[in-house]
Amino acid sequence: MRNPLWSRRNRIAGVAAAVVLAGGAAAGPVAGQQDMSQVEIETVQLEGDLFMLMGRGGNIGLSVGDDGAFLIDDQFAPLTGKILAAVAEVTDQPVRWVLNTHWHGDHTGGNENLGGAGAMIVAHRNVYRRMNPAEFADVVGRSDQAARAALPVVTFADGVTFHWNGRHIDVTHVGEAHTDGDVIVHFPRANVFHMGDTFFRGRYPFIDVDSGGGVDGVIAAANLVLERSSGGTRIIPGHGDLAAPEHLRAYRDMLETVRMRVASLVANGRTEDQVVAAAPTSDLDGVWGDNPERFVRAVYKSLSGT
Repeated sequence: MRNPLWSRRNRIAGVAAAVVLAGGAAAGPVAGQQDMSQVEIETVQLEGDLFMLMGRGGNIGLSVGDDGAFLIDDQFAPLTGKILAAVAEVTDQPVRWVLNTHWHGDHTGGNENLGGAGAMIVAHRNVYRRMNPAEFADVVGRSDQAARAALPVVTFADGVTFHWNGRHIDVTHVGEAHTDGDVIVHFPRANVFHMGDTFFRGRYPFIDVDSGGGVDGVIAAANLVLERSSGGTRIIPGHGDLAAPEHLRAYRDMLETVRMRVASLVANGRTEDQVVAAAPTSDLDGVWGDNPERFVRAVYKSLSGT
């Protein structure tokens, strides 16, 4: 006789695969232009029941146990089948919850697949607000209203705590950071944080000013986690390898340095193009240099209010 939990897991995977084959509408234009066939999902075990999944898009957190699988973010729609296969390697339980750290498609692209298969999607209320009305356009120009199954069914303002799989999972909204809907997820017993895109390990961040983001909020998010960290803390960044507090501290210091330099130029009346031409990150680009111009422009806009 087949294990009924295994059967249900396979049913969910089958539903997701069917949606992917039908076109993966939740992936957005960028995902649709990328070949996902060669993407592999890497599983990093943090504790016996806690994992980090890496593939294409934002890093995923995974808690497993008798209550069911709890996912933090879900990457792109065409990867749902592979993500569920990775989940199935460590648990026979279905995905019950998907928590979105913010609204961008490389973190929410699998929502429609998983929501349609029965998972409950939860996020800050600004995630719902930005995914739902047709008039909002994301960074790749999509302005279509998200499918109903992709939308959060539970939203919150300041934070929420899950009591799931024998753990307390604390979720805190961090204000105007990468966007206006970012959250930090904390597993206190495991001493693990998931920071979403408030933390890009080893590279300049993308700050989505058009979605309410700002450099001061990104710095505040880093400081929040550093204040709650210890020597054994492990941090899942939105992008990049698993990190420790020293990696986050270096990132925070870089942010503060660039903020100070750009603020000085803004105070002296420099325009956005003049600030970019002044190359305030030139001595940092060798370490952090993923699209420094985009980063400098975002810092300028968030400080100048333009």
